[in-house]
Amino acid sequence: MSGLKAGDNFPDNVVFSYVPYTPETSAITSCGMPVDYAASKEWADKKVVLFAVPGAFTPSCSVRHLPGYIEKLAEIKGKNVDVVAVLAFNDAWVMSAWGKANGIQGDDILFLSDPETKFSKSIGWNLGDRTARYAMIIDHGKVAYAEKEPGRDVTVSPYPAPSTQHPATVTPFKYPDSRFRSLRQ
Repeated sequence: MSGLKAGDNFPDNVVFSYVPYTPETSAITSCGMPVDYAASKEWADKKVVLFAVPGAFTPSCSVRHLPGYIEKLAEIKGKNVDVVAVLAFNDAWVMSAWGKANGIQGDDILFLSDPETKFSKSIGWNLGDRTARYAMIIDHGKVAYAEKEPGRDVTVSPYPAPSTQHPATVTPFKYPDSRFRSLRQ
C-alpha cells in the first residue's frame, strides 16, 4: 500500500502498543505494563488526530513537532476530536516516558508504539525501521486527511494541522527563532 488518502477506510486490525496511564505510574521513573491498543476498533466511532514521528526524544520531534499539539490540545479537542495520538517506532515504555517528560498526564494525548513499524510499513510511510513523519485525521473509521512529510522539515504534519473541517488546508506551525537559539549552538 502506498499511503492513505482522504476517503480511504482506516485499515482493519491495526494494533499498537501502549502503556495506560495510572496514578501509580505517573512518575517518569515508574512504568506500567504495555498492552495492545486495537486502534481500528477503538477509533471506529471516534474522530482522531494521529501524528507520527521518527523517534521520541529526538530534536525535531521533541522541539518542533510535539509541542504544537500539546500547546493547542484544548483547541484540537474543541473541534470535536475525541482522541489525539502520537505514534513512533519506539517501544511503549519509551513512548510513555516521552509523554510524562512533556507533562502529559492521563490520556490527553496517547503515546503509542508502532511495534516493528508494522502499521507504518503497511502503508509505505516508514523510514527504514522508523516511522516516517506524517499526520492523519480519522473520522469514524474514514480517513479525512493524510499526509506524509515530503522531506525532513515539519510542514504537513504539525499543529495547527490541516483543519478538521477543511482537510486540504495546511498551516505550518512555526516557533519564534529566539526560543531555540541555544539549541543551534
